[in-house]
Amino acid sequence: MRHLFERPIPRQPAVETAVFRRNGMVSVILALAALSPSVVMGQAATAEPPAAVDAAPVAEKDAKSVGKPTKKKSALIAHITLAGSLADGVGQGGLLADVSPHLHRIIERLDKAATDPRVKGVVLTIESPAIGRGRAEELRAAIGRIRKAGKPVAAHLIGGDPVHYMVAAACDTVAMPPAATLEITGVRTEVTFFKAMLDQIGVDAEILQVGEFKGAGEPLTRTSMSPQLRAQYEQFVGDLYEQLVEGIATDRKLPVDEVRSLIDTGVFTPEAAVEAKLIDAVAYEDELISGLAGRLKIDEPKVAHDYAEQKLDNDFSGIGGLVKLVELLSGQKQAAAAGKDKQIAIIYLTGEIKEGKGKDELLGGGSAGSESVIKAIRDAAKDDKVAAIVLRIDSPGGSALASDLIWREAERTNKPVVASLSDTAASGGYYVAVAADKIVAAPGSLTGSIGVVGGKIAVGKALEKYGVHTDVVAKGRNAGWLSMQTPFTDHEREVFLATMKDVYRLFTSKVASGRKMDMEKLATLAEGRVFTGRMARELGLVDRLGTLEDAVDEAKKLAGIGEDEAIERVLLPEPRGLFDDLFGMAGEVAPVARLASAGGRGVVARDALVRAAILARLAGLPGLEGLAAEAETLIQLSSGRPLMMLPMRVQVR
Repeated sequence: MRHLFERPIPRQPAVETAVFRRNGMVSVILALAALSPSVVMGQAATAEPPAAVDAAPVAEKDAKSVGKPTKKKSALIAHITLAGSLADGVGQGGLLADVSPHLHRIIERLDKAATDPRVKGVVLTIESPAIGRGRAEELRAAIGRIRKAGKPVAAHLIGGDPVHYMVAAACDTVAMPPAATLEITGVRTEVTFFKAMLDQIGVDAEILQVGEFKGAGEPLTRTSMSPQLRAQYEQFVGDLYEQLVEGIATDRKLPVDEVRSLIDTGVFTPEAAVEAKLIDAVAYEDELISGLAGRLKIDEPKVAHDYAEQKLDNDFSGIGGLVKLVELLSGQKQAAAAGKDKQIAIIYLTGEIKEGKGKDELLGGGSAGSESVIKAIRDAAKDDKVAAIVLRIDSPGGSALASDLIWREAERTNKPVVASLSDTAASGGYYVAVAADKIVAAPGSLTGSIGVVGGKIAVGKALEKYGVHTDVVAKGRNAGWLSMQTPFTDHEREVFLATMKDVYRLFTSKVASGRKMDMEKLATLAEGRVFTGRMARELGLVDRLGTLEDAVDEAKKLAGIGEDEAIERVLLPEPRGLFDDLFGMAGEVAPVARLASAGGRGVVARDALVRAAILARLAGLPGLEGLAAEAETLIQLSSGRPLMMLPMRVQVR
């Protein structure tokens, strides 16, 4: 078995470890080399005191200190758990900040550990957080800042899929509990198709697209990927695979060919992973902490479990408790910046882009509303303290109109704007990004998808099967173009496609202008093609590869702020209260309920009847669960409005 802590942190000596089995349990006993604590902590040891020291004052000082107990500062091992959605976005403030923490809160806690003089080492427990490659890169960068501060970071990897392993591999040491499984099986993307099921119930999905590779509607109109959609997925999946291979080879100091072979094996027990040098040890969390303490020569380590986490006071007894509960449920704003430093506004655009107000749900998810994002941009633009704006984008796109309105507000502001691309910034998300002065993407960000899609779903034949007949009285050649009773007529389809082509013209012209690219070159990058951040950088669609920190650095440069000059960060838009998250805003209902309810465009009674009929007919059919999970996107696709978005479900593992 490979020993714990065999891999040294930067500029630190290797540590020897012996592992023994006693009574069937693994005991980790560390035998450190006879090194001074200063060397163990990565500090330079001085061979002799400076020659200019005056001995008399020193002796006098020593004499005064005789008999006085020395106060020893406590040494901490910080423990932080990575679990849950870890969504991008502002999230709740105050005591609710860590109930279901957003990514920026975890990064803040990791950065605090890097600068806290009491913290000598960090243990990360990685429990299958729901993150993509962009957010994984943010965590890797924060781990790197801790290591750069001379503090070892040990990962306890419980959920071991490729993205989780990427985070763990950034640490000095990786350990797994005996019953865990390491899964570095490569990269896989899935798109679920519903056409055959819709055909069974007589539903016609009328989805049009502008862009040969713009396959957002294919899950409703085909039973498998078109050659064009498959070709682009093969490209970005191939690049994500190469990034995985290169990352493991670099982090674990393994030959590239050997890493490819290991990925083809794919699934490892912890013992096999140690043999393959993919992890360092098999250990429980307490053993990992003991091992780290031994390396740091801390006899009785003080472990700060859930380091820097806000503790929620759950005593709601009495009148005072009732008042406290109401205050919590009403939501708490982020703490206002109080210093005199210049400010950078970080404006989050997360989830599907829609018109109106957005949602930032407590338990993850939500949507980016044009009204909310525009207000945040305007507030930052008129605030004299704000020197620059960073748009943090994690969105597959959505409404073309909403995307265009946000683009306009970002483009017209007189302050520097930098776009930071997270896991996904495609279609409408990328449309907004091109308004920025600079675009920074993670190597694994999914971006591009320059194209337009839209249409409607006709369910008239499905209703007829159940004795539901609709009579129509209309005047006007295209009066029924958004009717859910019948498919498009040839003329209706022509009219709708013309609007989509005009939106596509806007999209391509704004990308060409924002990226300073001629239309001929852009034509080879548009048509709905999707790229990784690394591919997009090579093609000129983004300016730099990096994290949110790198985007902030770019914003400082554009604002004329010195590299070492301190700044304050303002996070926008302000989060909604917990009441909204639990019970929804006025008039809002759950996505699946909206399918079966009135609302939106068209005749209320018709929508209610049609959607109720769909759900009733789908009950018990294979595919219902998947289709219901895509209810929000289904409503968008059937709205009859041009959309800029990725396919309904794209799972990249």
